[in-house]
Amino acid sequence: EVDFFAVTDAFCSPSPPSLQTFTAWCNSHLRKAGTQIENIEEDFRDGLKLMLLLEVISGERLAKPERGKMRVHKISNVNKALDFIAGKGVKLVSIGAEEIVDGNAKMTLGMIWTIILRFAIQDISVEETSAKEGLLLWCQRKTAPYKNVNIQNFHISWKDGLGFCALIHRHRPELIDYGKLRKDDPMTNLNTAFDVAEKYLDIPKMLDAEDIVGTARPDEKAIMTYVSSFYHAFSGAQKAETAANRICKVLAVNQENEQLMEDYEKLASDLLEWIRRTIPWLENRMPENTMQAMQQKLEDFRDYRRLHKPPKVQEKCQLEINFNTLQTKLRLSNRPAFMPSEGKMVSDINNGWGNLEGAEKGYEEWLLNEIRRLERLDHLAEKFRQKAAIHEAWTEGKEKMLQKHDFETASLSEIKALLKKHEAFESDLAAHQDRVEQIAAIAQELNELDYYDSPSVNARCQRICDQWDALGALTQKRSEALQRTEKLLETIDQLYLEFAKRAAPFNNWMEGAMEDLQDTFIVHTIEEIQGLSTAHEQFKATLPDADKERQAILGIHNEIAKIVQTYHVNMAGTNPYTTINPQEVNAKWDKVRQLVPQRDQALIEEHARQQNNERLRRQFANQANVIGPWIQTKMEEIGRISMEMHGTLEDQLTHLRQYEKSIVNYKPKIDQLEGDHQLIQEALIFDNKHTNYTMEHIRVGWEQLLTTIARTINEIENQVLTRDAKGITQEQLNEYRASFNHFDRDHSGTLGAEEFKACLISLGFDIANDAQGENEFSRIMSIVDPNRMGIVTFQGFIDFMSRETTDTDTADQVTASFKVLAGDKNYILADELLRELPPDQAEYCMARMAPYTGPDAVPGALDYMSFSTALYGESDL
Repeated sequence: EVDFFAVTDAFCSPSPPSLQTFTAWCNSHLRKAGTQIENIEEDFRDGLKLMLLLEVISGERLAKPERGKMRVHKISNVNKALDFIAGKGVKLVSIGAEEIVDGNAKMTLGMIWTIILRFAIQDISVEETSAKEGLLLWCQRKTAPYKNVNIQNFHISWKDGLGFCALIHRHRPELIDYGKLRKDDPMTNLNTAFDVAEKYLDIPKMLDAEDIVGTARPDEKAIMTYVSSFYHAFSGAQKAETAANRICKVLAVNQENEQLMEDYEKLASDLLEWIRRTIPWLENRMPENTMQAMQQKLEDFRDYRRLHKPPKVQEKCQLEINFNTLQTKLRLSNRPAFMPSEGKMVSDINNGWGNLEGAEKGYEEWLLNEIRRLERLDHLAEKFRQKAAIHEAWTEGKEKMLQKHDFETASLSEIKALLKKHEAFESDLAAHQDRVEQIAAIAQELNELDYYDSPSVNARCQRICDQWDALGALTQKRSEALQRTEKLLETIDQLYLEFAKRAAPFNNWMEGAMEDLQDTFIVHTIEEIQGLSTAHEQFKATLPDADKERQAILGIHNEIAKIVQTYHVNMAGTNPYTTINPQEVNAKWDKVRQLVPQRDQALIEEHARQQNNERLRRQFANQANVIGPWIQTKMEEIGRISMEMHGTLEDQLTHLRQYEKSIVNYKPKIDQLEGDHQLIQEALIFDNKHTNYTMEHIRVGWEQLLTTIARTINEIENQVLTRDAKGITQEQLNEYRASFNHFDRDHSGTLGAEEFKACLISLGFDIANDAQGENEFSRIMSIVDPNRMGIVTFQGFIDFMSRETTDTDTADQVTASFKVLAGDKNYILADELLRELPPDQAEYCMARMAPYTGPDAVPGALDYMSFSTALYGESDL
């Protein structure tokens, strides 16, 4: 509406609008009716030409005028004109027909300016702006390519005349040689524009160049009136520009969507290829033969978890965000949903990712088990080598000794000595039976654990067993030979025999003690090392009794020496019953005493290492017991934010981004926990009784938290995009959210088909419980669930509701716009596209438009109708 009172007040200023401009404007329309005016105040007093002017500019018939000359007839005619103006939405305040009839200049000029505003300016519309702002935007757009032209208003921006010349040259370049105009010659520029407009454009000369140049601020209303004549003169070109703008907008959306589709396809292909390459590596269970090689595999796996996988987690999250954003943009632009290439759906990505994580979990468990197995194998192999070496050293020369026939030429005393010596050897042989069985048991265990050097172990074990069997046979054979000659033998030195019998087990005990003291051990807890320490202390407690036995054995030897010395017995060499001598007993005893403190030191060092391991366990547990619940709490809080309706979408988005920032700031604690976990693995710690959280739990929770916050932010951003594009109010969004939450019984953030149907019915949708209703609901489900997953997200629900309640560009609208550019033809030519559209979008259209084959086709004709329907998925492009 135009406020007549406010308009007429403008004519109280010292510089009223130019009478010449208003007179010329009125005459430009009255000429169509075969008349004109000379003086506005006088010629409109009887109301006849005023009514005629309104009929010409509105195209409507007014009431029949009064032809009488009396004042009452004039007032009647003016009132009819004023009523017609008021009927067009103009407020006429404090004005009556009497002022016009009496020739009131202020009221008359205000009335004419009101008519100009209402019928020449108010209906101007350029890109959602109208009237004065629309006319100014039109001038700015048309003169933008011209140098030295900067239209910001309707007064001083036109003083140099270049603005008028630019408008004419933009639409009729053949009328003005714009390159020859100079900014410093405004008189020439203005007169050139006024003359050309009057001669070729049928726009009367409404302004004087001298008035414009000689005034610091030219009259705004006069210039606006004159410029509006240019707008109406070029209105046909404006329609073409509007149509071109609509096409450009639609094409730009289509090009952007195509680029997003290409980006998605490439990112999905790269991610799937990485998954395809990585899974075989994680599924490879070929074990290595050494601890060093397996630890290198573990280090490679750590690098994968720390360096290679996190960027792929981000790529997967970004891929889902890009897919959701693309689908939202397609729905908002009334395009069909995007269906990725076969095997590249988001569900395919998720399936591949699940396979990757399954292989990853099993791989880490396999690595740790293999390291434990190799550690056990190394320990057993070393133990086998020690026992085998001791046994082989003991058996060295035994076969040769058993094969001797020295008893055939020996004296009776020598025979008896040989017999006793053989009995002692049998005792020693029986004592070594346990060691042989231990060697065989260790070899069997190495085979069961698949020790890489099992063939050499088996060969050595077989040699020992074969030799042991041979020793047994030879011992039995020699024993039988000695027994056959025993009747021929008498006397034997009981002291030597007693020495041999007592020295042999004691010697065996010392060898066993030395073996145990040098035996390697492997423990994983403080309790285990404490058990070893306790056993060692118990062993040390037996040393005094052992020393007494040693002294008793040495006492026997001393007694033999005393007898020999006393009775001058002819004894050749050493004790015939045993190879053990006092020097050997003392040497082995000294060795035992030397190994005891070494064993003490080894147990102390291992105890310190287990204490450090316990400290690492507690250090990791203290952090994990805080971080684990923190991640769970944040997941619950994000879920509440996405489900609740506190504040606007922007408030929720701000809140979520603050949460995201706080979560990202928490990353150093995760990295610190990763460092502690690496120390634990390097220390070969395999369990932790102080916490139920493993590093795998924390990693999975952290990745889920990052993915959830990013996905939730993307959902809110898409809701904002939908709201702004569709004009949905915050109250509508709150209503939709309340309905959605009401039927989301399990608070999963999605609705099943039946829940969604109940929600639609609650919002007033008429879905009958019959075949027709089922078909309608199936159509709706195909819109909100294009991937046929059987669920409806809140974003899909919002898109559907906004689509049902708002209007969008359609294929018919784009077809109508192309028809304007084509001049109402059923086809369009390449030259017309290049003239009306930007070069890149014109080339885009020409590359995709099919040739027109209608009966009115001409060479080079293009079918814009099929192209328009293809943009909206109604046909193939």
